[in-house]
Amino acid sequence: MRRQENSLYWLIVCGCILLIGARVMAAPGGQIIDPFQELVFDTRADIELLAEQVFGGPNRPPGWTGNVSVESPSVVADLWVDNELLADQVFGTGVRPPDWFGATVINAPTLVRNVRHDLEATANAVYEVGVRPAEWRGSPTPYVVCSRITQNLLSMFSQFYNLQPETPESALNYCGTLEAEFEDDVLEIIFTAPDERGVQLVPADLIIGVRADLDRLTDQLLPTRPDGYIGERERGSETYYADILLDLETIANATIGAGVRPPGWAAAIPNNSGQAYLLLRRNLELLADATVGIGTRPGEWQGVSALDRCEVNVRGLVTLARINYQFTFDQIDVNAPDYCVQVYNLVNGFVENPPVLDVAEEDAEVRRFTAESDYAFSYLDVAATQYMGTMPPGISFRAVYRNYGESTMMFVTGQDFALYIDRRFTTMAETVFRSLPTFNGAEPVAFCEAYWCNGPGPTPTPTGSGPLLQVLFNTTPVAPPDTTQLQTQKQLIPWNYIRVTYVSDNAATRTAQVALELCAQPADATLTCEPANFVFDNSTGTNKPVISQFNGLSVFEFRYGYTQNLVIEAETRYATDIWISDPTIR
Repeated sequence: MRRQENSLYWLIVCGCILLIGARVMAAPGGQIIDPFQELVFDTRADIELLAEQVFGGPNRPPGWTGNVSVESPSVVADLWVDNELLADQVFGTGVRPPDWFGATVINAPTLVRNVRHDLEATANAVYEVGVRPAEWRGSPTPYVVCSRITQNLLSMFSQFYNLQPETPESALNYCGTLEAEFEDDVLEIIFTAPDERGVQLVPADLIIGVRADLDRLTDQLLPTRPDGYIGERERGSETYYADILLDLETIANATIGAGVRPPGWAAAIPNNSGQAYLLLRRNLELLADATVGIGTRPGEWQGVSALDRCEVNVRGLVTLARINYQFTFDQIDVNAPDYCVQVYNLVNGFVENPPVLDVAEEDAEVRRFTAESDYAFSYLDVAATQYMGTMPPGISFRAVYRNYGESTMMFVTGQDFALYIDRRFTTMAETVFRSLPTFNGAEPVAFCEAYWCNGPGPTPTPTGSGPLLQVLFNTTPVAPPDTTQLQTQKQLIPWNYIRVTYVSDNAATRTAQVALELCAQPADATLTCEPANFVFDNSTGTNKPVISQFNGLSVFEFRYGYTQNLVIEAETRYATDIWISDPTIR
């Protein structure tokens, strides 16, 4: 170890630091000239302060640069070099904590961020967590101590969606609280954007697939289902998610050992259907990897994405990078034992070293602000007084502006239209909507030449009204059927007591036109059942219209999958949920 014991030398170094501090920090009116130089200076000052503690006064190891020139071309690289030498002394040569970032990037701002994060980890080992000397400058962004993927998620949300963290620095578990703050935004991005296969993810349908795959795996692994195994029961029950988790625990105990779980196993499931699906599916895929092997699954397995094995935040960052940068990861072997580690490293490295956006930015923005209608009313004006027709589901548009304040109206353009619609009746995530620019004086020209336009005219008032009209005209929608009264007049039946006759399918909209009959027991073709004559959808506040008649039965339209919050009435019976199968599983 080389000792720099020359007092004059050390005084010169300290003097240089003070002069640079004055240069960076001082300006007319006390303003900061360059925030990046300030960050570099503060990091250098803290490295030297910690080095005094670790090496003893002015002593420094061979190779120490001590570069204090914030305008030096190598100043950032020198920060990294000295920080690594400091870590070698504290942790051991080549030994680092598990959350160490290191040099993952070639761009200076992110490298300084990495050095700052790692420096705080070293300081925790020297001073203890949360303890710093009075001279410690620290970072202007408290989330610099959080994980790499958390910081990269925040960077993406800030850059593309104008979202900034609101978690106070005084929070007891700052990084955990910060991740919880952005959890809904991550889930919204995952479930509103098509996945890497171009498929829209619907949590309620996918969780049913988890249950089916768990039963398939159980039947392959064990000759009989063990005691306590719950299996498929009422899908609308409040314990449906918890029952799947309990069965996962039961099979894990029976196959890989009592209390033995793969790394990453979720021991608790929230009520949020999106988060519940991702955690349940990941548990199931981890269990399958541990029992039948990576890349091996029972027949008719419904889990088809290798990302199902990865953490939720990894999946969220992949989705954000794919939307905004056209990121791909097809080059990774889906059967690799360390598949998720490879995806983690690839997507984090990609986001930290993104492509130049001056060429791709416009295409990325178009992709981000492109969505589809879901029976949205369309208008020539933002006040929604000149109705032009209902935009059919699946019609693609590009959002351009949003209205001010809490309004959910936005101006959108398509192949043959430019109109105002309500975001809530589209597939656009609220996170994306809030990142749209407001009109700010712009007066876009609205028109419609699409086949579904038939205005301008007054907004139609359908039987039963609806939530959109309630918002537009401040009216109260028609009261839904009184289920308390129904309970005294009619018998409530579960979804599997409904006999469904499939009349036609629309693959594009994933809907089916069906005739319904309500039975006194699980439905089959031999029973005499009562025809459904009325359907009310509580989620939209409207009656479902009768599309046609089929063999004397009223025909209604439903989306594939499980739907609840309904009132389906027959003469003496009623139901509140229904299951509509897609053609591949009938």
